[in-house]
Amino acid sequence: MSTSATSKPPLILAITACPTGIAHTYMAAENLEAAAAELGYRIKVETHGSIGVEGTFSAKDIEEADAIVIGADTVIAKDRFRGKRLAATGVDEAIKHPKELLRRSLSASKWEEKLSAEEPKGSQREDSSGSAHGARAVGQTLYKALMNGVSHMIPFVVTGGLLIAVALSIGGTPTPEGLAIPEDSFWNTLNELGGLAFSLMVPILSGYIAVGIADRPGLAPGLITGLIATTGSLYGSEAGAGFLGGIVTGILSGYVALGIKKIPVNKYIAPIWPIIVIPIFTTLIVGLIFIYLVGAPIAGAFEAMTEYLAGMQGSSVVVLGLVIGAMIAFDMGGPFNKTAFLFGGGMIAAGNAAPMGMAATAIAVPPLAVGAATLARRAWFNKAEKDAGIAALFMGLFGITEGAIPLAAARPLQVIPANVIGGAVAGGLAGAFGVKDHVMHGGPIVAVLGAVDNVVGFFVALLIGVVVCASVMLLLIALTQHKKTTEKNESKSDQGAADKASANAAESSHLGQPLLSIETVSLDHSLGSTRDETIEALVRLVSPRFADPSAVLTAALERETKHSTGVGHGVAIPHARSAGVKVPTLAFARLPEAITWAQGEEPTTMVFLIAVPDDAGKQHLKLLSKLARAIMKEDFRVRLQSATTQEEAVDIISSALDPASLPTVGQRND
Repeated sequence: MSTSATSKPPLILAITACPTGIAHTYMAAENLEAAAAELGYRIKVETHGSIGVEGTFSAKDIEEADAIVIGADTVIAKDRFRGKRLAATGVDEAIKHPKELLRRSLSASKWEEKLSAEEPKGSQREDSSGSAHGARAVGQTLYKALMNGVSHMIPFVVTGGLLIAVALSIGGTPTPEGLAIPEDSFWNTLNELGGLAFSLMVPILSGYIAVGIADRPGLAPGLITGLIATTGSLYGSEAGAGFLGGIVTGILSGYVALGIKKIPVNKYIAPIWPIIVIPIFTTLIVGLIFIYLVGAPIAGAFEAMTEYLAGMQGSSVVVLGLVIGAMIAFDMGGPFNKTAFLFGGGMIAAGNAAPMGMAATAIAVPPLAVGAATLARRAWFNKAEKDAGIAALFMGLFGITEGAIPLAAARPLQVIPANVIGGAVAGGLAGAFGVKDHVMHGGPIVAVLGAVDNVVGFFVALLIGVVVCASVMLLLIALTQHKKTTEKNESKSDQGAADKASANAAESSHLGQPLLSIETVSLDHSLGSTRDETIEALVRLVSPRFADPSAVLTAALERETKHSTGVGHGVAIPHARSAGVKVPTLAFARLPEAITWAQGEEPTTMVFLIAVPDDAGKQHLKLLSKLARAIMKEDFRVRLQSATTQEEAVDIISSALDPASLPTVGQRND
């Protein structure tokens, strides 16, 4: 039971989180703490940053809390707050309007009464802004839910795919039925372990998409219906629905569970509602819908596609290759892929190994192209995507097309069309070159093991297909980026190689540099009249610390397109996590004239640039969290505005961090 407000000030528990977890998470925490002190409230803050969860609430904290505040741009589980007044919003609202948010939380509805997935909203004033806001909120919910599913799915794809690849490469031998592994061997055990991991891939994707929409009550039905999507025998399909079916079941399970959660129930029934009623009814509703309404068309399409391919036997081999290649690459293990693959396998028994040659060539295109794309443009992908890309390269060598699924699920509008085009090109060329595969497996491994006729034609068709697929993928990704970012990337493409070579040559001399020094501070020098020009100038100022300054600039500008890093009080904190960063860096600029950071924000006079590597250690992130909190304090800002030298500015900033870990080095270069 909550502590009475008459005996103690109200206790509010707050959670803050932003997508990168570098700065906004901690600035929101600092502002909420300061606002609570001014209002006379007690507050405890739990931060979900890149260094992990800090300040975790105890059961006693939650029991005594009068209200919960969530200021986050990521999915936060709320089950532990059932029965508490809860106000949820985006991290920006917690930074800019902390007092209003705290006051609102004390009169908010109890979460068990709302029984809805609280999605970040800009401010209370936006709640009545009409259908545009509603559509935007739904879009944000779906995007976050999809990312939640993809992030949880990736370890299963990587683990399963790599275990199978190792087993095939060492223990596999070609037979007409595929690459066979002796049943009594260790490699068969390894292959089965990989298969089990793979079998969980789509259910995990579906389950955590549902969690992103409906919180924990969506997990069980999402997992179960995801398994239904891959079990084609339930609806007469030999192929199942693949990962696209898993996305459908995840979204359906999430919203059905959410709808049931909104049904008002007696307080005595409420405890069993999320653990019995919601999972059972959601599973029944979504499962039956998928089996009888979605599954039947999938089964019918499977049969129709098989008949269509069989009818093309007299057609041009190039056209047949284009069709088979496109189908193989479209859904990577789904009904289109399985139809083309099984058709090719069936034709081997009929004495025609050419269709299997087309399928075997195209099947490796998506994973190899995804891996090539993440290597070619590292700054365009997050760490999880880059890791998945490396694993996909390895899986592609062994014909495991599912290696491309994580990126296809995260970026379907960019990856899937590219896969289809690249797969079609590879399949068509394989047909034109007379490539034949005598086993039911694909990828370079079958060519290496001698199961393919015209090995040279196989690799030429595969290489061209990968290049086409990766190029189209990167083009589509580039077209979705912010126009100004794209223009800046293009204008700097010639300069990027020189910058990287220069940085690499000096890399060894920079490894011992501190996070901040006088060389990373600019006082009262004009860096440009716009936000982008200022960020570019700061990156250029500290470019010797970067392996690829253009990649760091791209990452920082992309962050601005998602959410302004202006934090009020005349301060902006652009930040970038990029493989282009070799030395974790903090740069500071005090501008001679205020600039407009983003429309509607107050003029900016001080800018901090934070740049850390993809694999930044916790020490640097802890220092940066202290900086983010310090920036919210007026005394700190006043002292920086009054600093007369670079050394003085470094001392002021260092004092807010950890002087022992952040020494001041070097002298002014006159």
